[in-house]
Amino acid sequence: MKLYGLKSCDTCRKARKALPAAEFVDVRADGVPTDVLGAALAEFGDALVNRKSTTWRGLDEDARARDPLELLKDEPTLMKRPLIVDSGRMTLEWSADVAAAWD
Repeated sequence: MKLYGLKSCDTCRKARKALPAAEFVDVRADGVPTDVLGAALAEFGDALVNRKSTTWRGLDEDARARDPLELLKDEPTLMKRPLIVDSGRMTLEWSADVAAAWD
């Protein structure tokens, strides 16, 4: 199981605490593999891009119009998080429902 997120994200910290066996991948430091991003984009569509983030607000219109996969590869902090992947199963964000799904 891999948990993709940011070390500084409170929500990611909660997920890490609840899933201690998960390997944590800091997207700012390590990025997200293209195949994982592609699968997540296919699974979650536009919901994968965090359009409420500071990073998104700092982008110009040309950058926002780019292909989401390319944009997320260049700006991995734009991804909603955490993204949890285990044997092809994926969840996005952290909530009581997601926590229950991984129990």
